[in-house]
Amino acid sequence: MTLPTSRDLEVRLRDALQPTMLEVIDESAAHAGHSGANAEGYGTHFRVRIASPRFAGMSRVARHRLVYDALQLFIAQGLHAIAIETF
Repeated sequence: MTLPTSRDLEVRLRDALQPTMLEVIDESAAHAGHSGANAEGYGTHFRVRIASPRFAGMSRVARHRLVYDALQLFIAQGLHAIAIETF
């Protein structure tokens, strides 16, 4: 199994949500020893900061759902946690 990278998530989010601002940070190393973490220290825990015109008029929950839906394919690859900040 190949773990997802920040770049993988970024490409997928750009395609799905056409963001005007996007930052994807792999925070996996900070979660070593926690549930869902791996020994490699990458590919399991990410932070996403994103602004998109697609979010206009949506609640925070709906915006987060769009991000989760766009990244769903990475769950099977070992993505365990996503912290999302939408603007």
